Amino acid sequence: MNTSTDLTGAGAGAAASVPAPVGVTTPGVTQLLDVDEVGGRVERTELPGGLRVLTETMPGVLSATLGIWVGVGSRDESPELGGSSHFLEHLLFKGTQSRTALEIATAMDAVGGEMNAFTAKEHTCYYANVLASDLPLAVTLLGDLVTEALNTAPDLESERTVVLEEIAMRDDEPADAVHDLYAETLFGDTPLGRSVLGTVASIEALSRDDVDGWYRDRYAVPSIVVSAAGRVDHQQVLDLVTAAFGDRLTGGARPDPLRLGTDVVLAGPAQPTGLIHRRTEQTHLLLGSLGMGRLDERRYAGAVLDAAVGGGMSSRLFQEIREKRGLVYSVGSSLTHYAGTGSFSVYAGCSPKRVPEVLRLIRAGLAEVATTGLTAEEVARARGQLKGGLVLGLEDTGSRMSRLGKSELSYGEYLPVRAVLDRIEAVQEDQVRAVAADLFTRPTCLAVVGPYRERDLDRLLAA
Repeated sequence: MNTSTDLTGAGAGAAASVPAPVGVTTPGVTQLLDVDEVGGRVERTELPGGLRVLTETMPGVLSATLGIWVGVGSRDESPELGGSSHFLEHLLFKGTQSRTALEIATAMDAVGGEMNAFTAKEHTCYYANVLASDLPLAVTLLGDLVTEALNTAPDLESERTVVLEEIAMRDDEPADAVHDLYAETLFGDTPLGRSVLGTVASIEALSRDDVDGWYRDRYAVPSIVVSAAGRVDHQQVLDLVTAAFGDRLTGGARPDPLRLGTDVVLAGPAQPTGLIHRRTEQTHLLLGSLGMGRLDERRYAGAVLDAAVGGGMSSRLFQEIREKRGLVYSVGSSLTHYAGTGSFSVYAGCSPKRVPEVLRLIRAGLAEVATTGLTAEEVARARGQLKGGLVLGLEDTGSRMSRLGKSELSYGEYLPVRAVLDRIEAVQEDQVRAVAADLFTRPTCLAVVGPYRERDLDRLLAA
């Protein structure tokens, strides 16, 4: 289940809590960032107004993926505007100054492409995967969405129902609901503790002025990154983006500064437990603690630790809890990084009667690693797992596009794939042991979705 460890690589060598510097560039001047046997040709240009364009040329493919990244997410919202970023992501597809929602969908379907978007805690991304020959269409459509959305009141009302249905779908899926519950339990009533979806109350209260105002205020050129990967030419992408953004590319504005994460400062979990009572056949639980911010210099050692403890079928938790005892179907760990803070957690889904034993085994496993560390064999295997997973995960244009966009928004720099592989390989046993001794001795919290009452949680905590 090791899905949250982000090995985009940029900024990984920076000191803890110190933002990696944004490179000093001259608007309009293209930088060649990388050409090697693992990655393609990576180029970056900062256009007037602060808009950044990054491309990775992959000659061996026939497609291209384009992403327009906006450095705004649910972490930027007040409780009253909870879910605004995600709501807006939906609403932008409803129509622009020059295209209806049907015309947008028809244009993309006519070329066999895929267009979609997603909202996260710290950013929003609109993307399209098309044949390379149809890249001009992708830039035109996505640029139109981001710059010329109408956000009409009737469209807002129809999409409000859709978002409320999405919240209901999340609530009906315990494995999803427990992750939002865990964030709330760990981070409390802070921007990181609140759901990307918002709440039923916040979504029902949002007005057209709220959402459109969020769009006008937040979708400014200095906060935007355009990334493209595949059979692309950097100059062509620059020309297309310049045409799509038009007169917005003026003035002397520079890219927005890196997010520092000073809005969420916690010494430990906000609450010891979180519970959603459901009459489910399985109990879904997350046990975890505060982790490391994305600029922590120990990030790679943490990734190796995470992989060895709960990142695959050979990991300690999987072998001990599923293979040896057959107590669960799914168990695994996750290391998540944000600006200034992060999370380490272990997920398991099992029969309610097995929860105390599963929790006992998870705690015992983490305590053992905190005390004795990992073996040389485990560290070597985890390094290999991470390196192989990184390279295999970059086989398609979408993953390459995402790596470019995340690197620029999160770190303000790009680290070549080869450099990332070298940093993984450089992780040693003593570094992993030191991270485990810190991470696995921090105060924990427990989030549970299942047939329990509040009075049962003390028993679970004592497991």
